[in-house]
Amino acid sequence: MRHRIAVVGSGPAGLTFARVLHRHGYPVALLERDPAPDARPPGGTLDLHEALGQLALDKAGLLAEFQALSRPEGQAMRILDTDGTVLRDWQPRPDDRANPEIDRGQLRDLLLGPLDVQWGRGVTHVVPGTRDGVLVHFADGRQETFDLVVGADGAWSRIRPAVSSATPHYTGVTRVETSLDDIDTRHPDLARLIGDGSVAVYGVNRALVAQRSSGGHVKVGAQFRAPLDWHTDLDLDDVEAVRSSLLALFDGWAASVLGLLRHGTAFVHRPLYVLPVSHTWAHVPGVTLLGDAAHLMPPLGAGANLAMLEGAELAESIAAAPGPGDLDEAVRAFEEQMWARAGRWAKITTAGLERLVSPDPTQALAVFDEVQPS
Repeated sequence: MRHRIAVVGSGPAGLTFARVLHRHGYPVALLERDPAPDARPPGGTLDLHEALGQLALDKAGLLAEFQALSRPEGQAMRILDTDGTVLRDWQPRPDDRANPEIDRGQLRDLLLGPLDVQWGRGVTHVVPGTRDGVLVHFADGRQETFDLVVGADGAWSRIRPAVSSATPHYTGVTRVETSLDDIDTRHPDLARLIGDGSVAVYGVNRALVAQRSSGGHVKVGAQFRAPLDWHTDLDLDDVEAVRSSLLALFDGWAASVLGLLRHGTAFVHRPLYVLPVSHTWAHVPGVTLLGDAAHLMPPLGAGANLAMLEGAELAESIAAAPGPGDLDEAVRAFEEQMWARAGRWAKITTAGLERLVSPDPTQALAVFDEVQPS
């Protein structure tokens, strides 16, 4: 008899886990609180690393389809001084497939494929160790039991409390996002400024980053160090008030750079939270975590990649478990492997955020010089 397995959350981690299990012929209940796949905007773009996200897609049998959808040109990166001077301009080689970009929506649809998601099934909490397995409590009052519940439900996971008392803490850095549509036609000067990939500008304790998605869509992020309550006297729903506040914060920067904020259509406040760098827990039979639920870290390109590879690896471990009694040992071994790798990346990204949004903007430039090809 197959194990009763549920994964909570239909982000990259949960979808990859379910898709790899599906490839191995294992059923899984994919539980998602959103009522439909398009209930929320899918977000911007992701760069999938060869040894992480792309490896996960290969395990799911989806690498060729990813390569057809992805944008290798999106690996281009330009860094400007606050006066608009170009400091670095990295362009990918024609055959460079190390970190191609893909829109989050495209990745979601690719992973969804044949999966049967149970939309609108919000989970409030789980109780491990019951006679029939792990008891899942749903927001509508219903209950269901499983042999294994995988929490892939993000930063504020409802599954995490079953294994860990850790909660995310504020990094001291806030990100306010806006977006530009049809940029090549409506804002050609900004389109040239951004190029085919991303542009970043670093100042004292603040930064502006813009990144292309497909179809002429650009996501812009204003990042700065501030108290969590920095917006006490600001109505975050007032677009023009937020715009004015940000323009004041970046006062003195080049007009060409500030155009990224002047033409934004709406603003979303996203303070950056993280879990402790080496977040682990005492193994709890029947419950485990993936991705941000397990190791929330600064958004510097590692999170989704790790989440996808973890989902694929856990699915393969479960599929390879020889008998009903081997499920728990497979999960335990997976956790040990996940903790070691995630801990290394959490240290890297935490140190990276400290340098990218710092009193010394040359530190940000040095970060990119260390990782970009000369």
